[in-house]
Amino acid sequence: MDPVSIGKAVLLGLVEGATEFIPVSSTGHQLLVGHFIGFHSPNNTFEVLIQLGAILAILLVYFRRLLNIATAVPHNAQARRFVLGILIAFLPAAIIGGLFSKLIKAYLFNPWIVCATLVAGGLVLLVIDDTDLEVKKTDVYDFTLPMDFKIGLFQCLAMIPGVSRSGATIVGAMLMGANKRAATEFSFYLAMPTMAGAFAKDLLDNYKNLSSNDVGLIVIGFVVSFISALFVVRKLLDYVSAHGFRLFAWWRIIVGALGLAGLIILG
Repeated sequence: MDPVSIGKAVLLGLVEGATEFIPVSSTGHQLLVGHFIGFHSPNNTFEVLIQLGAILAILLVYFRRLLNIATAVPHNAQARRFVLGILIAFLPAAIIGGLFSKLIKAYLFNPWIVCATLVAGGLVLLVIDDTDLEVKKTDVYDFTLPMDFKIGLFQCLAMIPGVSRSGATIVGAMLMGANKRAATEFSFYLAMPTMAGAFAKDLLDNYKNLSSNDVGLIVIGFVVSFISALFVVRKLLDYVSAHGFRLFAWWRIIVGALGLAGLIILG
């Protein structure tokens, strides 16, 4: 591994961890940054596999809550319903991702689509943030199973890079009646099986094609994404509760517009 490749892996790991749980599309940002710095991985495997760092970060932050839920499942109906709800919300993405992930990577993973969806998603976030939606749910443990499933359908929109998995689930949850904090927290929980499933599938599909150099860069990206995601997860809920999503909406619009300009000028 040469120093330039290591530097690129560090940068992309930082981007992954910093953007995975905020509604700006980590995959979209990685594809754009990778395009402009000249970083390419076979079948975008690097970008998917370093998500493990972000997964471990949220597992660490939520460890006590997850342990409490797990120990409550045998005797607590609410805990069982919550776990079932997360699995139901995960199901649509698992089916679509399992069937069409190769086609999605082949036709949708390009910087032009990323820039367009970043801008479009930013406009949607601005509208949602300014709309006085009726709040029916303020606690993720009170979401209904039909609500969970509908949020899972929204998550499938994030198969298009640039849409944002967290953004799609947050918008879906808010349209279903969740407040901003509960919608964001539900996206955290739903990220765990979704990202773990994507990681496992991509590793199974591509591990034979990975060289020792690829593995080394993935490990570097994983460590950096873990550290940066740890910071974001610990701060995001309080920020969203106090300030909403306008910062992220404008960030998407600006990055998407700059990306389009860069593609036009630089190619």
